Amino acid sequence: MLKQVLHKMSSVTMAILLLLSTVSFTVEKHFCGDVLIDVAVFSSTEKCGPDAFESEHQEEIKKSCCKDILDIVEGQNELTVKTIDDLEFEQQQFLFAYVLSFNGLFEVLPKQNIPHKHYTPPNLIADIHVRDQVYLI
Repeated sequence: MLKQVLHKMSSVTMAILLLLSTVSFTVEKHFCGDVLIDVAVFSSTEKCGPDAFESEHQEEIKKSCCKDILDIVEGQNELTVKTIDDLEFEQQQFLFAYVLSFNGLFEVLPKQNIPHKHYTPPNLIADIHVRDQVYLI
Protein backbone atom coordinates (compact mmCIF):
# COMPACT_ATOMS: atom_id res chain seq x y z
CA MET A 1 0.00 0.00 0.00
CA LEU A 2 2.71 2.46 1.04
CA LYS A 3 4.84 1.44 -1.92
CA GLN A 4 2.00 2.19 -4.35
CA VAL A 5 1.32 5.59 -2.79
CA LEU A 6 5.01 6.55 -2.88
CA HIS A 7 5.25 5.37 -6.49
CA LYS A 8 2.24 7.47 -7.54
CA MET A 9 3.46 10.54 -5.65
CA SER A 10 6.92 10.36 -7.21
CA SER A 11 5.41 9.87 -10.69
CA VAL A 12 3.17 12.92 -10.33
CA THR A 13 6.03 15.00 -8.92
CA MET A 14 8.32 14.08 -11.82
CA ALA A 15 5.59 14.83 -14.37
CA ILE A 16 4.96 18.27 -12.86
CA LEU A 17 8.71 18.97 -12.76
CA LEU A 18 9.03 18.01 -16.42
CA LEU A 19 6.07 20.19 -17.36
CA LEU A 20 7.38 23.21 -15.46
CA SER A 21 10.88 22.87 -16.91
CA THR A 22 9.63 22.86 -20.51
CA VAL A 23 6.93 25.59 -20.33
CA SER A 24 7.75 29.04 -21.71
CA PHE A 25 5.77 32.15 -20.81
CA THR A 26 5.92 35.93 -21.19
CA VAL A 27 5.41 38.60 -18.56
CA GLU A 28 4.33 41.89 -20.13
CA LYS A 29 4.62 45.18 -18.19
CA HIS A 30 3.15 48.52 -19.33
CA PHE A 31 4.65 51.74 -18.02
CA CYS A 32 3.35 55.27 -18.51
CA GLY A 33 6.36 57.36 -17.62
CA ASP A 34 7.83 55.82 -14.50
CA VAL A 35 4.48 54.50 -13.26
CA LEU A 36 3.68 50.81 -13.69
CA ILE A 37 0.15 50.62 -15.04
CA ASP A 38 -0.43 46.93 -15.76
CA VAL A 39 1.29 43.54 -15.53
CA ALA A 40 0.03 40.52 -17.45
CA VAL A 41 1.09 36.91 -17.77
CA PHE A 42 -0.21 34.93 -20.77
CA SER A 43 -2.26 37.92 -22.01
CA SER A 44 -1.78 41.49 -23.24
CA THR A 45 -1.57 44.46 -20.90
CA GLU A 46 -4.12 47.20 -20.62
CA LYS A 47 -2.82 50.28 -22.45
CA CYS A 48 -3.08 53.74 -20.99
CA GLY A 49 -4.62 56.50 -23.06
CA PRO A 50 -6.13 59.94 -22.68
CA ASP A 51 -9.16 58.42 -20.93
CA ALA A 52 -7.03 56.66 -18.35
CA PHE A 53 -6.06 59.77 -16.36
CA GLU A 54 -7.66 63.05 -15.50
CA SER A 55 -7.23 66.01 -17.81
CA GLU A 56 -4.37 67.53 -15.79
CA HIS A 57 -2.21 64.42 -16.39
CA GLN A 58 -2.79 64.32 -20.17
CA GLU A 59 0.08 66.75 -20.83
CA GLU A 60 2.47 64.55 -18.84
CA ILE A 61 1.43 61.51 -20.87
CA LYS A 62 2.10 63.32 -24.13
CA LYS A 63 5.55 64.44 -22.91
CA SER A 64 6.63 61.07 -21.58
CA CYS A 65 6.09 58.15 -23.89
CA CYS A 66 4.50 54.96 -22.70
CA LYS A 67 6.60 51.84 -22.97
CA ASP A 68 6.06 48.09 -22.83
CA ILE A 69 8.59 45.71 -21.33
CA LEU A 70 8.47 42.00 -22.18
CA ASP A 71 10.17 39.51 -19.87
CA ILE A 72 10.40 36.15 -21.63
CA VAL A 73 10.97 33.05 -19.49
CA GLU A 74 12.08 30.29 -21.83
CA GLY A 75 11.76 26.65 -20.91
CA GLN A 76 14.02 23.83 -21.91
CA ASN A 77 13.75 22.96 -25.60
CA GLU A 78 15.55 19.64 -25.78
CA LEU A 79 15.30 16.80 -23.32
CA THR A 80 17.93 14.08 -23.15
CA VAL A 81 17.02 10.50 -22.40
CA LYS A 82 19.65 8.52 -20.52
CA THR A 83 19.77 4.79 -20.04
CA ILE A 84 21.71 2.69 -17.56
CA ASP A 85 24.22 1.89 -20.30
CA ASP A 86 25.30 5.56 -20.33
CA LEU A 87 26.62 5.24 -16.76
CA GLU A 88 30.12 4.08 -15.91
CA PHE A 89 30.61 0.62 -14.41
CA GLU A 90 31.21 1.91 -10.87
CA GLN A 91 28.06 4.03 -11.04
CA GLN A 92 26.06 1.03 -12.26
CA GLN A 93 27.40 -1.05 -9.36
CA PHE A 94 26.50 1.63 -6.82
CA LEU A 95 23.01 2.05 -8.26
CA PHE A 96 22.42 -1.71 -8.28
CA ALA A 97 23.60 -2.10 -4.65
CA TYR A 98 21.52 0.90 -3.55
CA VAL A 99 18.35 -0.44 -5.14
CA LEU A 100 18.85 -3.94 -3.74
CA SER A 101 19.59 -2.75 -0.20
CA PHE A 102 16.58 -0.46 0.07
CA ASN A 103 14.15 -2.60 -1.93
CA GLY A 104 13.44 -4.80 1.09
CA LEU A 105 12.33 -1.87 3.22
CA PHE A 106 9.07 -1.44 1.35
CA GLU A 107 8.07 -5.10 0.97
CA VAL A 108 4.96 -6.26 2.77
CA LEU A 109 5.66 -9.19 5.07
CA PRO A 110 3.38 -12.22 4.71
CA LYS A 111 0.75 -12.69 7.38
CA GLN A 112 2.04 -15.12 9.98
CA ASN A 113 -0.19 -17.92 11.16
CA ILE A 114 -0.33 -18.25 14.96
CA PRO A 115 -1.76 -21.72 15.71
CA HIS A 116 -2.57 -21.14 19.40
CA LYS A 117 -4.13 -17.70 19.01
CA HIS A 118 -7.70 -18.80 19.78
CA TYR A 119 -6.78 -21.53 22.29
CA THR A 120 -8.17 -21.06 25.77
CA PRO A 121 -6.49 -23.05 28.54
CA PRO A 122 -8.64 -25.19 30.85
CA ASN A 123 -9.76 -23.80 34.19
CA LEU A 124 -7.44 -24.79 37.03
CA ILE A 125 -9.17 -26.28 40.02
CA ALA A 126 -6.02 -26.74 42.08
CA ASP A 127 -2.39 -25.85 41.68
CA ILE A 128 -0.86 -29.15 40.53
CA HIS A 129 2.72 -28.28 41.57
CA VAL A 130 1.68 -27.53 45.13
CA ARG A 131 -0.69 -30.50 45.35
CA ASP A 132 1.91 -33.00 44.18
CA GLN A 133 4.76 -31.12 45.87
CA VAL A 134 6.80 -31.08 42.66
CA TYR A 135 9.01 -28.02 42.33
CA LEU A 136 11.45 -27.12 39.64
CA ILE A 137 14.90 -26.36 40.96
